[in-house]
Amino acid sequence: MKRYEKVIEKLLLGSSLLTVLTTAGIIYVLLAETVQFFSEVSIVDFLTDTQWTPQFAGGHFGIMPLLSGTLLTTLIAISVAVPLGLVVSVYLSEYAHKTFRNIIKPTLEILAAVPTVVYGYFALVYLTPLLKSFNPDLGTFNALSAGIMMGVMILPLVTSLSEDALFAVPKTMREGSYAVGATKFQTAWKVVVPSAISGIAVSVILAISRAIGETMIVAIAAGQRANLTFNPAEQVLTATSYIVGVTKGDAATASLEYRTIFAVGATLFVFTLVLNNLSYWLKKKFHQAYL
Repeated sequence: MKRYEKVIEKLLLGSSLLTVLTTAGIIYVLLAETVQFFSEVSIVDFLTDTQWTPQFAGGHFGIMPLLSGTLLTTLIAISVAVPLGLVVSVYLSEYAHKTFRNIIKPTLEILAAVPTVVYGYFALVYLTPLLKSFNPDLGTFNALSAGIMMGVMILPLVTSLSEDALFAVPKTMREGSYAVGATKFQTAWKVVVPSAISGIAVSVILAISRAIGETMIVAIAAGQRANLTFNPAEQVLTATSYIVGVTKGDAATASLEYRTIFAVGATLFVFTLVLNNLSYWLKKKFHQAYL
């Protein structure tokens, strides 16, 4: 029996080490190529230049247009997912019957299983023409439809994690609120939601990270033009869709244009790392332990 336990222990250790080594290998390759890129391009120009034209002779390597496109679509997605997800999670936690909750919650989570390429083509073929009926000036490729579909995509993440946080609030908190004469609405929004704020904040930050890293929806529906704008009706190029465009094979390996994908990837890595650490800090700072 002890022999089998030793084998299982070794397998678990090997799995852990494999994960760590894989992460270390990815970081090493990313940093190595990024350092070579910045040996040819000034990091100041990379962070401040307002043009991104690496495919042209004497091109510009300012990442600002890519960041503006990424942040614009992410902002639209969060504006859709967070209010709707929070309202749905409060309803499921505080108002819905247990049977209804057990049916609706898994149904919502099915949205997370839909391939993102399907969301992208849905945004391009159906959502954009619908939005054009309200705004004829809307381009075929635009940040608005891509952002809305990203919001639908991350909705299950916000809803599920927020509902779990709300459901974990002890019943004694609700009963105490009812005892002093508060209504169900007041209890839900002034007692339960503030008590679960750490879990809700973490769900929002994780949703932002997911939206920043989304590729196929923005690659299909948002366009491929590096445009420094915050107008959602215009075509934009996000960091992830640029990486997809370069990796199609048009750029020669080891060329400066090819190394741009590592510099852009390193920028996304920093954003994601900061957001993940922020979520951990928020959870640790505002977490409340109930007895």
